[in-house]
Amino acid sequence: MAGVNKVILLGRLGADPEVRSLPSGSKVTTFNIATSEVYNNKDGQRVEQTEWHRIELWDNLANIAEQYLHKGDSVYVEGKIRTEEYTDKDNISRRTTKIRGTSMTLVSTKGGGTDNDGGAASSPAPQAQRPAPARTPAPTPDFTNNAGSDDSDDLPF
Repeated sequence: MAGVNKVILLGRLGADPEVRSLPSGSKVTTFNIATSEVYNNKDGQRVEQTEWHRIELWDNLANIAEQYLHKGDSVYVEGKIRTEEYTDKDNISRRTTKIRGTSMTLVSTKGGGTDNDGGAASSPAPQAQRPAPARTPAPTPDFTNNAGSDDSDDLPF
């Protein structure tokens, strides 16, 4: 049976990304992002619940993250859940869960604005380079004032 392993996150960086270069020549960047959910509990009190996610980006995405991401920035990440087992220094077997990012987009800087090219510090998954879609301007809606006409029967709703 086939399955789907896809994660979509939009959150803020808790610290600047950590970058490592491996002996193989690959580069990996890791960082944590926080996502928050706000709801009212059964007593009607507002509750904010924050989850932290460990993100791991490789090669081209790692380079982009290293260059553009900073603590406090808002980032959109798509990826896959990866669980790894390891033995710590006390010889205890442990598990950790990470998100292996396949695409990433800088949404805004911690100052609230976007980067210089309109917030598009993104890259598709390295294994699936897709051509960028052609951008066509959106049609301008006609907001002319037809105060003298009675077109109430022509409303689309």
